[in-house]
Amino acid sequence: MLRKQSFLDKLTGGIPLDEEEPLMRDDHKEPIISEEETNDDEWIEEDAEEGQLTVDVFQNPNEIVIKTMVAGVKPEDIDVSINREMVTIKGRRHQEDVIEDKDFYFKELYWGGFSRTILLPEEVDPDGAQATETNGLLTIRLPKHDKAHTKNIKVKSR
Repeated sequence: MLRKQSFLDKLTGGIPLDEEEPLMRDDHKEPIISEEETNDDEWIEEDAEEGQLTVDVFQNPNEIVIKTMVAGVKPEDIDVSINREMVTIKGRRHQEDVIEDKDFYFKELYWGGFSRTILLPEEVDPDGAQATETNGLLTIRLPKHDKAHTKNIKVKSR
């Protein structure tokens, strides 16, 4: 049975296609991905599924601030990429002990790669960005791009 993709599903991409029934195109006539279109040989092999970071994003008059928990991750294992409209945080949490599944009572922590891309509500100055980690809390400070700032330059003659 096929179902229509909701507005929230479209906005957030909230339903993984491999876990749910096929989603319908807006015209309700065919699924977004049919079984015939899915060919595992054509997909690029990736590591196990990445975890997604939870973030707080807020602003003050001069900057946009992003905070996320990265407990157990060394700063050198975190990659932060910034441009004027977007920030991507990637990293890997390594499990140091090898424990067999049968020996676990609870297994709730996430080990492995994680990433998160955040579309920013306004442009920032990537050159002035700063990232710090304190007690497992990663804080990224992004100075807002001042569009009203003007610069006068002198015209030189050759």
